[in-house]
Formats: sequence, structure tokens, C-alpha cells
Amino acid sequence: MQALREWLLTQPAGWCIDLRSLRPASADASFRRYFRVDAPGHPGRTLIVMDAPPEKEDTRPFIHVAHLLAQAGLHAPEVVARDVARGFLVLSDLGNVTYLSALDAANADSLFGDAIAALVTWQLASRPGVLPPYDEALLRREVQLFPDWYVERHLRHALTDAERQIFEQQVRLILDVCLAQPSVYVHRDYMPRNLMVTTPNPGILDFQDAVYGPITYDIVCLMRDAFISWDEERVLDWTVRYWQAARAAGLPVQQDFGEFYRAFEWMGLQRHLKVLGIFARIQYRDGKPQYLADTPRFVRYVRSVTKRYGALLPLGRLFDKLEGTAVRFGYTF
Repeated sequence: MQALREWLLTQPAGWCIDLRSLRPASADASFRRYFRVDAPGHPGRTLIVMDAPPEKEDTRPFIHVAHLLAQAGLHAPEVVARDVARGFLVLSDLGNVTYLSALDAANADSLFGDAIAALVTWQLASRPGVLPPYDEALLRREVQLFPDWYVERHLRHALTDAERQIFEQQVRLILDVCLAQPSVYVHRDYMPRNLMVTTPNPGILDFQDAVYGPITYDIVCLMRDAFISWDEERVLDWTVRYWQAARAAGLPVQQDFGEFYRAFEWMGLQRHLKVLGIFARIQYRDGKPQYLADTPRFVRYVRSVTKRYGALLPLGRLFDKLEGTAVRFGYTF
């Protein structure tokens, strides 16, 4: 904090700030911290200060993707000042009203309509070679978090050779569907917690892990959220709206919605397995236990998909076995 304060004092006076007003703004599942600070030089304006320990986090991808979002005409924080070596950034402030905190039955259609429109705009800006590829190696590393952290560490269950073989076979099927999809820019965490209610709407945050990969990934993030769930009818309605908007814009989605929805659901499985592993890792490695409370939501997501596709029944049966393990050790799905 002392180093951060000293650095802020060295910045140009044009956006002068009141260091006495420095206060926590938010935290996330990473090692980054965010602070809000008043800027008396701009009446009524506040700024966000990011502290990203350079040995744990790299601010360069954030800066790069913020520029891409701005180029696309989307509402992302402007990087006002930076010290990449020390992991300090000053950003424009998109406020403190997240989609997650604001969503209700009355405004959900409007807010999700804006989010879908922004997603289509983001995908239309896509160019190969600009962002890291969301390739098989990365997709597989993410899925491996599930057996390593959720099953073995959280459930304390060592997969048998037969169980591991089933899991690997199912992962192969899932990844084949993911990798067959056209590639676009992928935010990679495009969900209500990272969207802000702003003008223009939405404000987009937490985009530093963006990649170039499967076109259904971000719409799955939006529909199958970590912290809020919607009934199937509403998910279908919003997903159809995205599909129609994407087709109208010329994005490479399937001409048949049924085929698109299958790709959507199978892409979701990759993400659901990854998130189960990540939430367990966040607790046992990083000491942040609050995320594990939402793992039952992802187990339900997995179960609902495996019941709909015969090829995925072995994964559903594996989850049945794991549920028995969870009961024995006092965990709940």
C-alpha cells in the first residue's frame, strides 16, 4: 500500500486525486485488488486503482484487451495511468452497480438484451492472431482442474483407472465439439458479476484472460452463471435472441438452432467442469472459501446436460458415483 500511494503521488496533476479517499472497491478470485479514489480535479468523478502483484499477475493483457474493447466501440475502463513493472493501473470508474446486484424479473430482458448486443459487437471485431488461441491444450488444462482439485482435493476421492478412463473419453467428446466451432474473441468470464449497469450499457470488466476461441463460450457464461440461475425457458429465449442477432450480423453460427444449442451445451460442460475445479482450488490454494458454496449450481448444470445427450450418459453416471462420495464426506451437490 505504501508503494502504491507513493506511485500515485508521482502521477500528473491533471487527474489529481485525494489519497485520503482511497478505499476498497472490489476483490475477485485472482490476486488483484481494486480501490476507488476521489478525483477532486474532476467534480463528482472517481477513479479505480488496480494493484496486481507482478509476481502473480500481468497487467499487459488487461491493457491490451481494454484497447480492443474500446476499438470495438464497447464500454470498458480507460487506462489512465500505468506502471506495468509494479502492477499498478489507474482506470476510469464504471460505477458500482453490477448486473448481478441489479437484475430482477422486471429488468432482466432489457439488461440481457444489452449484454447480448455487446457480445455480438465484440465477436464481430474478432481477428485471428490478436489474442492467445483457446486451443486444445488450454481447454484440456482447464478441464484437468476438475479431477485434480474438485474430485481429489475437495471430495477426497481418487479416481480409479476405470473412472479416469471414462472421464478422459468424455472429455475427448466434449473437446471435439468445442474445437469444431468457429473462433471469435472470447471474453472468457462474460457473466453478470463482470457486467456493469452503465451508460452506454453494459460496462465490461475482468477481461484480461480474453482469448480467440469457440463462438459459444461467452454466451454460455452469460446464460449459465456462477452466481445466479435462470429457468430453462428463459435461457432458451435469450439464447435464441443471441443466435438470431449473431446470424443477422453475419457471425458464423449454425443455421439450425438445434445444432447451435447442442454446441452451446457441450461448450458449457467444459466450462462447468473447469469452474468446479477452480472454485475448489480457490479455497484450498488461495484461502477463499466463499466460492465453493456455488459448486452445487455447476453440478446441476452438468447433470442437466448429461441427461439430454446419450453420448454423455457415462459422465452423468460418474457424477452419480461422486455424489455418493460427497455424501460420505459431508459435502452436498
